[in-house]
Amino acid sequence: METVILIVHLVVAVGLVALVLLQQGKGADMGAAFGSGASSTFFGARGSASALTRATAVLATLFFITSIALAALSGTSKVSSSVVEQTAPVEQPAAAPTKGDLPVAPVAPTSDVPTPKQ
Repeated sequence: METVILIVHLVVAVGLVALVLLQQGKGADMGAAFGSGASSTFFGARGSASALTRATAVLATLFFITSIALAALSGTSKVSSSVVEQTAPVEQPAAAPTKGDLPVAPVAPTSDVPTPKQ
């Protein structure tokens, strides 16, 4: 269940970022207030909410709902994540290697190269 909510949360977050970046900011209408006409307020005429604004509101609501759901699910986890609450692992002493366990060094082949005389 937590994985499904997390996937929905990530999809909603990406969609929310995309919708916010697609919308035109209020600063774009400010030029109309200073001489371009057609505006009766300082930040421009604000009509009814567009489809992008409504979709952003819906995605923001879903984002908050999934955030609260993930927080509630993480609070009910039964796994101890605190280092203080975890017990130290018991270390087993390593057994000493026996002669049969040790690697054998390869014997160098005899060569035709003469050894220097002393």
